[in-house]
Amino acid sequence: MSYTVYLKRSAEKELEELPTKIHDRILTALLSLKDNPFPRNAKKLHGREGIRIRVGDYRVLYIVDDADKKIEIISIADRKDVYR
Repeated sequence: MSYTVYLKRSAEKELEELPTKIHDRILTALLSLKDNPFPRNAKKLHGREGIRIRVGDYRVLYIVDDADKKIEIISIADRKDVYR
């Protein structure tokens, strides 16, 4: 069974503001999370709950809820800004 991917409103705004080429790459990565919420390049965050994946110079932070089969995207930003 596949997961459902939800974006927080703040993450949705961050995604909308990205250049088209990067937007498309990140969207592809988000859609791939539906079938595999823990891809090879996923890393657990230190000091807080969540997981991150790398898409070029951008990072996608998210939380997986296995009980409800949901993935909540918390943040999408450049690597220098995402952890602030």
